[in-house]
Amino acid sequence: MLHGGPVGFSDVVWKVNKYKKDGYAPSIVFAYDSYDGEEGFPGALRVTVTYTLYPGNRLTVRMKAKALNKATPVNLAQHTYWNLGNHNSGDILSEQVQIFASHYTPVDSQLIPTGKFATVKGTPYDFLKPHTVGSRINKLENGYDINYVIDGVDGKLKKAAVVKDKKSGRVMELFTNQAGVQFYTANFLKDVRGKGGYVYESHGALCLETQAFPDSVNHPNFPSVIVYPGKEYKHVMVFKFSISS
Repeated sequence: MLHGGPVGFSDVVWKVNKYKKDGYAPSIVFAYDSYDGEEGFPGALRVTVTYTLYPGNRLTVRMKAKALNKATPVNLAQHTYWNLGNHNSGDILSEQVQIFASHYTPVDSQLIPTGKFATVKGTPYDFLKPHTVGSRINKLENGYDINYVIDGVDGKLKKAAVVKDKKSGRVMELFTNQAGVQFYTANFLKDVRGKGGYVYESHGALCLETQAFPDSVNHPNFPSVIVYPGKEYKHVMVFKFSISS
């Protein structure tokens, strides 16, 4: 089930629980209560997402979900599209990406993980050392859309990826406590009118979606995503921005 179903959490109305405009770390908290059976999922789920701006150009995203009455699978992902050049700077093929993952989860023809793990070595998926997005993208059918197994993740915050735009010098570092990160290069973006009337096209941005492994409920060898009543799912992302010399 992609994106939580036909009407996933991205398509429902959240309420603002708290809003802090000024001070050391401005923040906003969104909340949503998912009812038992929504989109076919068992149990009621109370979800919050907190966005906080910290000094030092850091944006933190904290996602929490508490199962209220039944065990239920929870695997939330944050789907921001990034273009460090600018929103109207064209495609991201020249942006440099480094992903700290030695393995990825191969998929079938429907882009569903097979349950196996594969090494990135010798493949276009190898971003252990920095590469531009466009350097090997033509070796893939449409572009990048794959889950990486982040090295050394143990539930604590780890660096997952770095993105650099050489022209502007902008750098984005991504840290997370999740086991995986989906790298997606907006392969099917087409004629989307955005900020200032600018039209976004294929590869006009990239996504780094930290997550548990997709389809984990159907693969016993993947870490479990089941949250039991009274227990809480916790997902942290930290985006750190800087300028390279």
